[in-house]
Amino acid sequence: MPLSSPHLPRRGVLRTGLGLTAAAGLATLATPSAASASTRAAEDTPPTHPTSANGWPMEPQADTTGTIWTRQVPGSSVSVALRLGEAATVLVHVIRRYHYEIDTLVDGEVIGFRPANGKLKGYATNHASGTAVAIRPTWYPKGTKDGLFPHQLATLRDILKECQEVVAWGGDFRHPNESHFQIDVPPSDARLKRLAARIRGWEDTPGQGAGTLTLGA
Repeated sequence: MPLSSPHLPRRGVLRTGLGLTAAAGLATLATPSAASASTRAAEDTPPTHPTSANGWPMEPQADTTGTIWTRQVPGSSVSVALRLGEAATVLVHVIRRYHYEIDTLVDGEVIGFRPANGKLKGYATNHASGTAVAIRPTWYPKGTKDGLFPHQLATLRDILKECQEVVAWGGDFRHPNESHFQIDVPPSDARLKRLAARIRGWEDTPGQGAGTLTLGA
């Protein structure tokens, strides 16, 4: 074959092809695909829960993760599902003071945890993290005000003052909801821990705690 021929000999073509194939195979073994890398990354990343409006993780349902439990409100027939820990300590205290000092509550009148299921919006998502309660929601429809008598409102203001901005009341919202109470700080807020510790101290001391405090305490 002439040296000037543009064609490679058949044997040379075969050697070249085999070499390219082997190189491609080695490259494939040496470099993981983007898909497999992303799959491993997804497997290594722990699952995260979406957060409610106040920054707490929402839970899919109660009593499955050990995070949401039903609590009995001492001195009443009320039981309510809440997030264990400081959030439950504070909200149970609020409900208990309401029961003793504003009006007597019975079981079924307080709603705590509710799964989001795509239906809860805005501050209502706090129910899905177990950090909000609705006290007598049918008595105080959303958007209405002045559902409490003056002496009841004065006591409620004292409860909020005692909670030192850790708890927010829906009656103060732009679109009021006077049945709504929520933890208004994120999980890491030191004020929540201090308030919960203070409440636990009251519970351990005779003559202190819900039902015994005076206005302005």
